[in-house]
Amino acid sequence: MNSGYYAQLPCEPITLSKLLLEQHPGIVCKDGSRYLIKKKELEYLASLLTADEQSLFFLPVLIEIVPGQDEMAVISRGRIEEKVISEILGMPVVSRKARIKIYTHPAGSYQEGLRTATQVYLFTKVNR
Repeated sequence: MNSGYYAQLPCEPITLSKLLLEQHPGIVCKDGSRYLIKKKELEYLASLLTADEQSLFFLPVLIEIVPGQDEMAVISRGRIEEKVISEILGMPVVSRKARIKIYTHPAGSYQEGLRTATQVYLFTKVNR
């Protein structure tokens, strides 16, 4: 993976529980910049999860777009991401190969209320 393509993605994802404790919640990106996440979005996500789940849910949520496809993939570490995305979209979702596939229209509604808690990136074969 060429790091230049992913300069504004997180160096390390951070748990929701840790971000909730920060006065100005955010992450450090691979290019050294700081990406801030709105407290209101964190509180909304926290309302969907138990305290234990909050300590296992990492942010930002990464949404992968592959050119020429009518679906996106949310990067998933497992059950907690499935729970959150299912709740937000109002429909069941399943993770396969660490991805939750969603069609472009629902994906847009997913990201609508979580603009700072999500990061969208373009995935191409060149990036592999």
